[in-house]
Amino acid sequence: MKKSAITSDRHIMGGTPVFRGTRVPAATLIDYLEAGDSINDFLEGFPTVTREQVIQFLEEAREKILVPA
Repeated sequence: MKKSAITSDRHIMGGTPVFRGTRVPAATLIDYLEAGDSINDFLEGFPTVTREQVIQFLEEAREKILVPA
């Protein structure tokens, strides 16, 4: 099974969910998208995050909201 694009560790940003291998909070991507910015805008601002991580995060989020609990 593939590791999640997002990780949370109390030693990294106090446990804030971040993109794996970075210190970039996942919520920052949501903030960008809510503001009308593109994924490309986000990636330009946070070069440590890959397009693949963003796509994987969005796919994981989609699966969570479409699968009944």
